[in-house]
Amino acid sequence: MLNGSPHEGGCTFTALSEVAIQLRERGIESEIVYLGTDPVYGCTACRSCMKTGKCIFDDRVNAISQKMEDFDALILGSPVYYGGPNGRFCALLDRLFYSSAGKMKGKYGASVVSCRRGGATAAFDRLNKYFLMNNMPVVPSQYWNQVHGTSPEDVLKDAEGLQTMRTLAENLAWMLKLKMAGESARMTEPEYEAKVMTNFIRK
Repeated sequence: MLNGSPHEGGCTFTALSEVAIQLRERGIESEIVYLGTDPVYGCTACRSCMKTGKCIFDDRVNAISQKMEDFDALILGSPVYYGGPNGRFCALLDRLFYSSAGKMKGKYGASVVSCRRGGATAAFDRLNKYFLMNNMPVVPSQYWNQVHGTSPEDVLKDAEGLQTMRTLAENLAWMLKLKMAGESARMTEPEYEAKVMTNFIRK
């Protein structure tokens, strides 16, 4: 789980922690990675990663990319700023998913957003696009994965929001166990065609 909030123990962390508790009760290990507050470069479209397999900016993106090989799922957590996710977090995710697309396919994905009042669904949609463009099944819950409040204490009062986090964890644990059962039964993974890129401007 990536905590995209500048506040290490804030509202986003509180929501992710509820997921972690439920996963642990279901025998699933998890880790919440705090990304800190250092500046993050945005993608410069240099495409160096296509040759080297890693981002040209050697920061947290490459460290997280290496971790992805050891994980079966990825949960993105972000506060809502102006109706969208944290811009610094999106800059990191743009580079992570572009440079590590080959490591993402088949892993489960989910997003969690935290807001005071509004903008949660737009931010939630933005984060889920990373999964949908990388062959990552998106884990469902009983509602959009959002919590409300201006402090961790507020979030802990959001009974529906916390239940949504637990339901998300319940579904993720179930899906991971189904995947393990499929692997034990030697089910083959999907085989994809070579990717086709269609441009809309023709000579």
